[in-house]
Formats: sequence, structure tokens, C-alpha cells
Amino acid sequence: MYKTFIRPFLFSVDPEKVHHLTFNLLKWQRYIPGAPANIRHAYRTVREDLETEALGLTFKNPVGLAAGFDKDGKLFNELGNFGFSFIEVGTVTPKPQAGNPKPRLFRLKADNGLINRMGFNNDGVDALVERLKKRSKHADVLIGGNIGKNKVTPNSDALQDYLYCFRKLFDYVDYFVVNVSSPNTPNLRELQEKEPLKKLLSALQKENELKEDPKPILLKIAPDLTDSQLDDIVEIVGESKIKGVIATNTTISREGLKTPKAKVEEIGAGGLSGKPVQKRATEVIGYLNRKGKGSFDIIAVGGIFTAADAQEKLDAGASLVQVYTGFIYEGPRIIQRICKGLKPRF
Repeated sequence: MYKTFIRPFLFSVDPEKVHHLTFNLLKWQRYIPGAPANIRHAYRTVREDLETEALGLTFKNPVGLAAGFDKDGKLFNELGNFGFSFIEVGTVTPKPQAGNPKPRLFRLKADNGLINRMGFNNDGVDALVERLKKRSKHADVLIGGNIGKNKVTPNSDALQDYLYCFRKLFDYVDYFVVNVSSPNTPNLRELQEKEPLKKLLSALQKENELKEDPKPILLKIAPDLTDSQLDDIVEIVGESKIKGVIATNTTISREGLKTPKAKVEEIGAGGLSGKPVQKRATEVIGYLNRKGKGSFDIIAVGGIFTAADAQEKLDAGASLVQVYTGFIYEGPRIIQRICKGLKPRF
């Protein structure tokens, strides 16, 4: 029904407007007696053989929602009803920021992809904390906090932004993700270089180890890194003692698209997600797993639309998977379909 009736309507409207419309509709769950319980009953798949141990945490299944969809933590309770085992909020910054000028979100229907140049638009970490205080026990999902820096913060001061968000969110999330790989904040990807990245992650982990109950920290990386840069990532993960990597963020590549070149050029800059990044994301996961010899956890994201796509990532060495563009194209049944089609985890 989603693909036949709902998606054609949604895809006829500006993507960012549809996002806000969908959020408003989902919010009504909480006001309709019995609706959340009915959605959980209809959408959740209970399979004990999908329970996954990763990051020192227990996930009821390996399927999560990637950062960017519920960046301000407005809907994690409602989204959890569809069967996700974990939801990543953010990317959040210390101060609220509007992000880049609109339009900044575009569909590539022929490629099952999206291009976005949102620019870390968010309400700021303090607003997110207030929403996370309202976590519902019925949602039954783990929450990850994806943290970044404000656009106006120079890279030389970036560590302070990441530390600020880390400290603010610490009591309200189950794990952290350090985002230095978005292509939509000027110069952010420079923080992926070996020395600044080592300094950033080591400082965050040092802060983490001062806590009575440290939280898992992961690094989210771009699919556009070279093998040499990936070697550096493996080394830095080991030296900083963070728990793992999320592979991968969106790509700046436009190779192999079915969408006419003129239309892609008209859209302009931004990160490309969905099916076009599927192959490269899997390659990065396999490379990291081999080079790291399975010494750290990998969360896979990039082009996951089906159970076979998710299984491909798990077979390559990922412990968990996340959906984003696939969730938009396939609808909320995607979690159930993936969970039903995966091989047992033990």
C-alpha cells in the first residue's frame, strides 16, 4: 500500500516539506488511544535469534534508524514502535543552527537515492536533552547521540563543541557517534585527517573514561576515503580505544547515476545516499573488518533497502545495520521485512 498509494503522493511534494508532514502525522499516534500498541503489534517482528551483542550493549535485532531522520529527538518514541532496535538522534550541535539555504533535499528516483545539503540544521543540544528526558519505556529502543560542531566554530576549536555535546548528552543516550564526515559543513571533513582525528577521539575517550559508566563511542566515516586513509582509521580506533565505526556517511561522488547529468548538476552540492552508495559502503566495511581483524564493531549504513542488502553488510563484517533512504523509499514495513529475512545471529 505504501509504494502504490502513499509514496506517490509523498513524492509529489517537496522532500523537506514531506518530512515535516510525516512527523506531524506520526505525532498523532500518542493522542489516539491504543494506537501505539496496535502499531507495535502490527510492525514488530520478535525473533530471539536476531538478538545482537555489540558495543557492550544488547540489541533485540540488528536494525536501527540512522542519524538525520530524527535529528532533534522529536519522534524516537513513535518511531520505535515500528520495530527498530536502536535510533540515532542528531547530528546535534552545541548551539541551534538553521542549516543551509533551501532547497537542500532532493530525490533521485531513478537511482533510489537522495542528495542532501542540510548543514546540521538542529535545535541545539539543550533542546534535544529535554526531549530525551521523555523517553518512553514502551519504545524499547536504544538511543545513540550523533554529535558535531557548529558551522561558525573553526576546526581549531572543534574539540570544545564535541566535548560540550558529549557532556550534555551523556546521561540520556546509550552510545555516541562522532560525525566528522558530513560534506555539508565547510571544512568538517578535514577533521578526518589522521592527526586532528586522533586528537579529537583521544580527548573524547579520555573524558569518557572519567565517567563511572563509560558509553561506547563510534566514529562515522565517509565512503570517499582511500585505502590509506582507512588504514589510518583502523590505527586511530585502536589507539584511542573507541568502540567502533559507522560506515558510511553520504558520498560526494556522482559516478554511475541513472539520473540525467544535467539534473544532477542542477541540484548541485550535497551528500548522496541510498542505492548509489551501497557497493562502496560494503567495500569499506569489508576492508575495515579485514584490516582491523574484527577488533572493533562496525555499524553499516548505505543503500539498505531489503533483507538481502542488510545481510550483505552483516556478511561483510558489520555487527548492526541502519536504514535511512531505504526507510523513505520502502516505508515503515522495511524493518519487519529485514528482520524476517535475516539469517539467525547465533
